[in-house]
This record gives sequence, structure tokens and C-alpha cells, in this order.
Amino acid sequence: MTKKKHQDTTIVTTGRDPHNNHGVITPPVYHASTILYPSVAALHARDAEVTYGRRGTPTTFAFQDAVAELEGGYRTLVTPSGLSACSIALLAHLKAGDHVLVTDSVYGPTRTFCDVVLKRYGIDVEYYDPVIGPGIASLIRAETSVVYTEAPGSQTFEMQDIPAIAKAAHDAGALVIMDNTWASPLFCNPFALGADVSIQAATKYIVGHSDVMMGTITTNESVWRATIKNHGAIGITAGPDDIYLALRGLRTLSVRLHRHMETGIFLAKWLEDRPEVSRVLHPALPTDPGHEIWKRDFSGACGLFGVVLKPVSDKAVAAMLDDLELFGMGYSWGGYESLIIPADPTSNRTATKWAPEGPLIRIHAGLEDPQDLITDLEAGFERLAKHS
Repeated sequence: MTKKKHQDTTIVTTGRDPHNNHGVITPPVYHASTILYPSVAALHARDAEVTYGRRGTPTTFAFQDAVAELEGGYRTLVTPSGLSACSIALLAHLKAGDHVLVTDSVYGPTRTFCDVVLKRYGIDVEYYDPVIGPGIASLIRAETSVVYTEAPGSQTFEMQDIPAIAKAAHDAGALVIMDNTWASPLFCNPFALGADVSIQAATKYIVGHSDVMMGTITTNESVWRATIKNHGAIGITAGPDDIYLALRGLRTLSVRLHRHMETGIFLAKWLEDRPEVSRVLHPALPTDPGHEIWKRDFSGACGLFGVVLKPVSDKAVAAMLDDLELFGMGYSWGGYESLIIPADPTSNRTATKWAPEGPLIRIHAGLEDPQDLITDLEAGFERLAKHS
């Protein structure tokens, strides 16, 4: 096809080559460590596509090619978890003496990596207000190499003005890394917004079934070589069976994510009207402070959002959550099941203060019937009232 394909078509067709695989639709799973070479010359040439299992096989390349095309980036690398994607991307572009700016709403384990590993190796980590926008320019120094963004932010869901941040960073010679897990490449193109590197915890919506850990790093062409060199030097790899499951999950990303979005917005609007709720943290809602940025830069939303309750005891919140039937309590998100957990990002804030009027809960809307989920929440609110 010479005409540009629609995104839904790309999701189904990219990363496949049936005609070179005996007509098999799904790319085969290659289990490999050692790769044999036909001659000494070939061994020394180092130009073969497949050189060693850790460097990737056709299974790996199929998944990486598919993600790169969907993200609108140059190339993609796969890692065995979302956190490893975050850490490898940062290490690829930082060295001792550098300064990195990290959004204060960053994913908790990424903050831990910055505080425990980067600082230990002489990298100056500074956290900034996620809604700073073009004001980031005042924090950028001569030694600032990376500005790390995440939109919306983990747990508190602030939207970031990525184009404004990217302009300020690039004007000063710094790179922009964006964690794009929440929207996935289906609903956000970080490269169109100015990012140089896009990270995803593919564990979430790409895999989609809560059974595989996976991360991806996609870059533009200018930073690709430094990224793949660091990736290879660290020796990070992902198993072929996990990659196969991630590639299989990718094929249904659009139909699943649209359903997650619809149910999430449905629940969020319902929760806004509940007397127990102070506010809902969901950028797709017109009442959300980041809604205009979301509407400008994103084409959709996922099923993850936050709810700030009116003041109530921890005991009451536990009574509400403990006996929910359809909402499981567990970390991560992006799978087919709905999840709910109490959250407290207070200790993960240094540049800004998190002081909500009541307890925060985080909800992931799964693929169950939305009305059944509301019935479950109604029962939970009844229990909360009895213990208030």
C-alpha cells in the first residue's frame, strides 16, 4: 500500500512477514543463545542481522519494529520490565557530573532508581513541578543533559506541557525522555510533541493480560546509537516467549484500550457525582486542570485515574476496598481486570507538596461490564459510610 495506513491497520499488520515464514501469520518464536556463522570472514565481519541471542532474534526484531512504527520513532529496544526501560534510557544519556531534571510526579520506582543509582554515580538529580511548562528553562543548567517527563503523572495524573518543555530543553542542548505508558502509542506520539526518547512499560497495555513483564525504549535517529550501545553494554534482554506474548497482545491494543477508555471515563464521571468524592483526577474530564493540554496533545485516554475522597479514616477506606468483588487490589495496571488501591504519594514529592483533602485511591478500569463495576463500588461506598 502506498497510502498511509490507519493506526488500527498498522497495529494488526506491522512486524509481520508471512511470506518469509511459510505463510504463517504470527512471527515464529526463536529460542537462541549461540548463532552459527558460515565462515571466519562472516564471524569477523560483525554485520549479520542476528549475532547472538542477547542481541536479539527475529522474534525480538518483529516486536521492536512494530512498536517503533506505532510510536513514530526511529528504532525500538526491548527490555524485561518497564523500570529497566526507564533506567537504561537514563543511563544511556547521563554521565558523572551531569544534571538531570525529573518530574516530581514520576513513577515511584524511577524515582528510586534516580535517588539510589544515579546519585551514587555522581549525577545531580533535581525534581521539578510537573506543571512548570516553559518555566523549566529557569532550572536548566549548562550541565543539564536530560529532562525526564511523564504525562500524566503517576498516581496524581498532572498533565505536562511536553512541547514547551521540549523546546526549552532543546534550546539548551538537553534531551527529553518521556514515559508514555499511560497513553501508549495509540493515544500519544511523544516524538510529535518533541521527545527524543519514548519509554513504555509494555507490561501494561501492550501485553494487556497481567502475565508478562516487558519494557520498550523508542528513540529518534539522533540518539539511537548511544541508546543501543548502552543497552548492549549492560546486557539486558527479554525472553522470546515473553516477547511473543507482548507481540500477540499488541494486536488487540486498539480494541482493548478503547474499551478501557470508555469504561474509565464512565466511572470517572459517575464518581464525580458521588457525595463521598472530593475530586476525580482524570485529564480526559473537562473539570481536570490538565484537560486542555490533554485535549491538545492526546487522542484518547486509558483506564487509569485517581479519586480523592472527602476526609475519612483509613479504617473506612479499608472497609470499602476489602470486600469489593470485581476490583482486585494489586500493583501495576493495564490488564483486563479492574484494580483499585489506596495511594499516598506524599513521600515521593520533593519539589511540590501533595496535601489532598482526603485519602487518594487509584482505579484501573478493566474490561468488565461498567454497570457491574458501579454496583461493586456502590456496595463499597455503603461499607465506607458504616465505618465513617
